[in-house]
Amino acid sequence: MEKIPMTHKGYSELEVELKKLKSEERPAIIRAIAEAREHGDLSENAEYHSAKEKQSFIEGRIKELEGVISLADVIDTASLKGAIKFGATVTLVDEDTDAEKTYQIVGEYEASIENGLLNIKSPIARALIGKEEGDSVEVRTPGGEKSYEVLKVAYI
Repeated sequence: MEKIPMTHKGYSELEVELKKLKSEERPAIIRAIAEAREHGDLSENAEYHSAKEKQSFIEGRIKELEGVISLADVIDTASLKGAIKFGATVTLVDEDTDAEKTYQIVGEYEASIENGLLNIKSPIARALIGKEEGDSVEVRTPGGEKSYEVLKVAYI
């Protein structure tokens, strides 16, 4: 199996989610299923079916997180430097609008564009890899061609 690159922060967040699912969510749904069973006929018991569906989701998520964590390749981004690579925090300026954006390039399981965490497999991240401060980058996005200039590269 292929290792999954991840930052320390992303790895910790997945561990916290897994712990919460196992120690809080799983026991709570087991209690809800037991409670719903007490209400009688299961074939017409909406609470029971809803609880079983939620249990299925929780168990699936637990299995997914355990798999991801077992394949995680945690990379110490603070020890990196130089051209843009995994873990880099990059400040870009859109050459058309002059809008500045800052992203950190992270693994796919910790990516969140709303929080400035850019999936390493995204078109923008792939175009940025290997670039340095001052370089221009052409990116083909679903919305069309975009041009960015790399203002700053940092490893935190």
